[in-house]
Amino acid sequence: MACMTQIELILVVYLAVVTGIGIYSFFKVKDASDYYISGKRGSWWQVSGSLFATIMGGSAILGTIELSQKAGWPAAWFLLSASAGLFVLSMISQKISLLGHYTLPELLLRFYGKKAEKAASLLIPIAWTGIIAAQIIAGAKILDSLDITSYQNGALICGAIFVFYTLAGGQLSILKTDFVQALIILAGIITMFILRLNHSPINTESAVPAFTLFNEAFTVADLLILLLTYSITFVVGPDIYSRIFCAKNAKVAQRSVLTVAILLIPVALILTWLGVMAGSQATTGNGFIIPGSSFLPPWALGLMAAALLSAVMSSADTTLLNSSMILAELFTGNLDKPGTMKLTRIFIVLMGSVSLIIALKVTSILNALLMSLTFFSGAFIIPIIAGLAGWPVKKDKAIVAITVGGGLALAGKILTDSTGRSEGYWLIFAAFIINAAILMVGASSLKSRPRQ
Repeated sequence: MACMTQIELILVVYLAVVTGIGIYSFFKVKDASDYYISGKRGSWWQVSGSLFATIMGGSAILGTIELSQKAGWPAAWFLLSASAGLFVLSMISQKISLLGHYTLPELLLRFYGKKAEKAASLLIPIAWTGIIAAQIIAGAKILDSLDITSYQNGALICGAIFVFYTLAGGQLSILKTDFVQALIILAGIITMFILRLNHSPINTESAVPAFTLFNEAFTVADLLILLLTYSITFVVGPDIYSRIFCAKNAKVAQRSVLTVAILLIPVALILTWLGVMAGSQATTGNGFIIPGSSFLPPWALGLMAAALLSAVMSSADTTLLNSSMILAELFTGNLDKPGTMKLTRIFIVLMGSVSLIIALKVTSILNALLMSLTFFSGAFIIPIIAGLAGWPVKKDKAIVAITVGGGLALAGKILTDSTGRSEGYWLIFAAFIINAAILMVGASSLKSRPRQ
């Protein structure tokens, strides 16, 4: 009981500090620019910290650990594929920084016109409810695994905290705390790694999977799908682009993306190793454990829990704010209009509530995450890359390409999860090909068209 009290104290202090920053930022927000992109004053360390903390959400840390306990070492591909996506993004990040303003649909407006922007503004928030739900699921599982509260109560607590924090200070509070939370995340992972090295393994030698990049649980086909549906969202993604838009200039944006891409490589390997070493430990009632909970001293376990909650909160507040901004822009046409911040805050409450309901019904982090990302990838990757590259496209077919591509990819994901791999995988591959065909076959150059 004393041990749990110490852990709870650490978490209470952490949450109190974060809540305080949110309240402080509420009074510091002067205009839409402050609330939406932190005044576009983000420095290298702020943007790098925020990008890292956003990526290392529950869907990354706990998703990697969850996958490593099922697939072993190949789970490292989860974050390594994210790193690969960021390396590609670094090549175009300066252009994105110059073209964009607040949200990703604004780029579609620039490339394809108002109808495409409206379609994206409706579909992206729908898809992103699964991402927000994944963070609530992760936070609830952390609290449940520590026997602090039940999964259901944990989901309610985390959902309420995420909504309040995002509601209060917007991007201004997010950027202020994300760098600190990134340090907490790194401190927790490194502490866990060092203590794990100094502690005799719980697994017997025969129980520890041999190091291999592929096995029966994770094949080359799985990696290709992961690259198509997950890695590519780090090249084109609303939450990632929102970090770029906060950077004070294009150079800072590029340096930040490269920094995080490099940092993710050792983090991916460490997290996978921790998950593999924890593979034989008994799980809690929700089927999840915090690796090291059996041997960490209370202060270290509290730090690890704070690190995990930091990751979850950083990812949740970014996706929640960005989705709500997109919806507000859909209804107002311009985020700089008076009253738009109030509407954005209303959507934050609505999006948070819907995501909470999903989290109470779907308790798998990876399922909630990958279902949403698969739809997003099939719908938007091809149109946005085509626009950035200036490829020949049929502008009037953009909405059809988005709808058909997203629908086919989602159908493939559902088929894969419910009946088997090969049929669903081919459908996901086909989604990208058909999307590109609808958009580009028989098209004239996008570069020759006047900007909308």
